[in-house]
Amino acid sequence: MTEEKKMNIFALRTTANREDQVMDFVTSNAIKKKHNVYSVIRPHGMRGYIFLEAATRSDAEQAAFNVPYARGILPKQIEYAEIEHMLEQVKREISIMKNDIAEIISGPFKREKCKITRIDKTKEEVVVELLEAAVPIPITVKIDAVKVIRRDSDEEEAEEEAEDIGNEALM
Repeated sequence: MTEEKKMNIFALRTTANREDQVMDFVTSNAIKKKHNVYSVIRPHGMRGYIFLEAATRSDAEQAAFNVPYARGILPKQIEYAEIEHMLEQVKREISIMKNDIAEIISGPFKREKCKITRIDKTKEEVVVELLEAAVPIPITVKIDAVKVIRRDSDEEEAEEEAEDIGNEALM
């Protein structure tokens, strides 16, 4: 019979927008001083807090001791169920390909038609060129900000169909 280990999760209050720096300091402290800190978590979209999974409250406090921008550990322990929804990052399947024709659906270029020139899946960004612009200028936007309206393969098929129709007319 396996005994499930109780997780001790503590919330560490930080200065807003300094969560990454605090994480780095806490992680290096825990490794250097050999504290029983198992994980340091920075939930996506939550500012001013990071979470420490540690053996004891003392281990978490010692790892955060004298860390710049760390404001202290909250007195109450956090239950895993309270933060579970913040931890599961869903990887979306990206269906955008190079040379697709898309429409920008948000931002200053909203409703503009564009051509996808480059895709950065790790940053979830695409580089596009506006179709109606006099001079093609590359613009980087979030993948969520574009909607594909025509595939590159659709374009090739349309050209082939046009050729076939033209050839039939000649016969």
